[in-house]
Amino acid sequence: MSAIAQHADYLCEAVTRLGAESAFEVLARAKALEATGRRVVHMEIGEPDFDTPEHIKEAGITAIRENYSHYTPSAGIPELRDTIAAYATRFRGLSTPYTRENVIVGAGAKPIIWNLLSTLLDPGDELVYADPAYPAYASAAGYLEAKAIPVPLLESRNWRLDLDALARTVSKKTKALVINSPHNPTGGVLTRSDLAVIADLAQRHDFLVISDEIYSRNLYGPDFVSIAQIDGMHDRTIIVDGFSKAYAMTGWRLGYIIAPEDIAKMVTVFNNNTFSCVATFVQRAGIAALTGPDAPITRMNDIFRERRDAIVNGLNTIDNLSCTMPEGAFYAFPNVTKVTNDDRHLAKWLLQHAGVACLGGSSFGAAGRGYLRFSYAASIDDITWGLEQIRAQLPHYDPTAP
Repeated sequence: MSAIAQHADYLCEAVTRLGAESAFEVLARAKALEATGRRVVHMEIGEPDFDTPEHIKEAGITAIRENYSHYTPSAGIPELRDTIAAYATRFRGLSTPYTRENVIVGAGAKPIIWNLLSTLLDPGDELVYADPAYPAYASAAGYLEAKAIPVPLLESRNWRLDLDALARTVSKKTKALVINSPHNPTGGVLTRSDLAVIADLAQRHDFLVISDEIYSRNLYGPDFVSIAQIDGMHDRTIIVDGFSKAYAMTGWRLGYIIAPEDIAKMVTVFNNNTFSCVATFVQRAGIAALTGPDAPITRMNDIFRERRDAIVNGLNTIDNLSCTMPEGAFYAFPNVTKVTNDDRHLAKWLLQHAGVACLGGSSFGAAGRGYLRFSYAASIDDITWGLEQIRAQLPHYDPTAP
């Protein structure tokens, strides 16, 4: 027996229930292709291609020089938690303010999502979520032996929830519903009327709503609406947010949740048992992000809007492709069913033959089958070149190619 096989015997059964975020796998393949001298346009990874704004970088550097490099409380430093509470209350226009006791800081959104679901879910509990979806929720729920139940988003509603299907799915067995608006991977945005229906269901069936609002600053239409604003939802909503998308701080690894105090306290225990705390100087930079000038964030979003228009209009001029106009986030989600239903194969083929790195929609769930996800966190020049390559190569697509 090989060493690998011997080690495999020691793996726990639970790891078979883990999912993975395919964006990082595709990024590795794209980088390898790029290393051979090929031009590759990176539209696979959900990462702003901007640098972190200067005032945030300076705050982090200053914090290091001032020796903010020691352990902190597992929930985060009080100054950052106070700043997040004040910002979240103001940004969401809430009449009942959050306090630091509601805020728990994590090393990015992913670990805090994991710790939150570990706090909430017992084996057999039902977690309902929108499909397609960011993979972390279903992966964590599966590992915890909860039942992850998808409800489809509808292209016909510009990627908003099928509210009738949601009403048929939720019940007294539902522990929590996960919503994500603006949405990854589709760019859909739930309306206030959508949220009011969800709020009514949550209160009637007594479940929590986990509202992933990480793209709340990446919005191209009306002002952002959080379900926490809806009557009766302030204490029934857990907000997931962070600094990666709005402030171009992906590598800083800084996220947070805002939750009722009793839930927040237990998430802190999980923080303590996993990553202990977030780097102190990173937390100081987070304070600067929320209290500093907003102009860099507005400028980045204006550029995203220009790129959105370029890629969506371009995709809609390519034979057999169609794409709705995203209202938030920075992803285009074109329908490719006239080409193939095997979206993952098509994404792999486009990387190899067109030099365009993107993701198959089914990487985000069954409802994503027959779609591709393009991140338009890429320059207009790259987007234009990528569209030209797709237009030239797509007629030669071979579904049997390895």
